[in-house]
Amino acid sequence: MRILLVLALVSGPAWAEVCPDPQDYSTELDALIASAQDAPSAADANDVTSGMWKVWLRAPNVQAQEVLDRGLARRDGFDFVGAYSDFDKLVEYCPKYAEGFNQRAYVQFLRGEYAGALLDLDAALALLPNHVAAQSGRALTLMQMGRLKEARTQMLEALKNNPWLSERALIAKGAPLGPKGEDI
Repeated sequence: MRILLVLALVSGPAWAEVCPDPQDYSTELDALIASAQDAPSAADANDVTSGMWKVWLRAPNVQAQEVLDRGLARRDGFDFVGAYSDFDKLVEYCPKYAEGFNQRAYVQFLRGEYAGALLDLDAALALLPNHVAAQSGRALTLMQMGRLKEARTQMLEALKNNPWLSERALIAKGAPLGPKGEDI
């Protein structure tokens, strides 16, 4: 009996069911993107950005939510190995849930593993093309990889969806993703 209990604890959660497809958030996200585009200031856009995160962080079921929440707590506690493991399990269990890929990408970005982060960001964006955080994360990853032209293009796409991203400073004149050829 003890051996079975130990094996159950070591092997991780036993998924009781197949992960359901994520809920269709497109109408809600489209409304939030429109609100961000119409916001008169960054302060006004803060609530909108928080609303986007509330949507993205809604996992497809309770089991997925538990793994996501544990991974987020580990990431916030700088346990990147544990966080990666949780997000890896989440991606395996819910391969149609964009935020699993986005969070796994973020952990890889924090660890300097840019090639892996880029793959996961591409997967997240294939599932949810208007995921603003994945768009800006992809731009930052490309920037770290020295692919500045692609990074600028990606950042401009993210800023079309939310012009108040803090990363907007990166496209200013003289900034790493700023316009070239206009320097003094």
